[in-house]
Amino acid sequence: MRMLIGVICGLLVAAEACADGAPPVQVMVLGTYHMDNPGLDLHNARADDVLTPRRQAELAAVAEALAAFKPTVIAIERVTPAPAYEDAAYRGFDGSQLASRRDERVQIGYRLARLAGIETVHGIDEQPSQGEPDYFPFERVQAGVQRRGEDAALATLMSRTGKLIADFENLQASSTVAELLIDANDPRTLADPSMYYQMLAFDAGEDQPGAELLGYWFMRNAKIFAKLIDVVKPGDRVVVLFGGGHKHWLEHLARNTPGFEVVDPVPYLQR
Repeated sequence: MRMLIGVICGLLVAAEACADGAPPVQVMVLGTYHMDNPGLDLHNARADDVLTPRRQAELAAVAEALAAFKPTVIAIERVTPAPAYEDAAYRGFDGSQLASRRDERVQIGYRLARLAGIETVHGIDEQPSQGEPDYFPFERVQAGVQRRGEDAALATLMSRTGKLIADFENLQASSTVAELLIDANDPRTLADPSMYYQMLAFDAGEDQPGAELLGYWFMRNAKIFAKLIDVVKPGDRVVVLFGGGHKHWLEHLARNTPGFEVVDPVPYLQR
């Protein structure tokens, strides 16, 4: 209940700011692939080594391009404590970690924050704590599919997503990091939300694991965005760095929340 009240208050403040003519919060959601290959997603794109001199030069160019947005807030995919949601690991960042840490939160998030002169990086990710639901209950979808003998249909859907991942992996040989990020932010590739909607086709009557998965995934992203509301003020320019699968949902929330507007990262990456 306290979280709900906090979100409502934040939205009311944002709406009042807009009514008073205050500038909106500009939100650039940069969908990315996981550069350190943690292997935690349902489908995982295998990233090549971003510590090579070639990739380091390309990442520096990406940071320079994004710095033209003049961000005032950097928010990344990390769970940190309320209410400040400060990523304490950034305090010790001095640039030397770029030679050893493959994590995109370091390679892009920290690098950009330092370049922009930002003192605090915010971790606004949401993961279930005790008593909270699984935000991606895919096993329940699988169980329902098996009960109804629809395994082949689910396998076909998963193979489409697998092909997108394979295509992305193949792009790496001939693409810069900026080009890979442009691809990752294309709604037809890693940022494609259609898989979540297509899960609804595997529901039958009151047995609705697909609807639950879609709802819980949206809930996770809504909680992420609620945390973002807590760390920004009118006029801020925010870069939100999350896995490509979050992009559609976070942009949807920004477009439909008073006091916020979406900024496309692609024109910056194309520079």
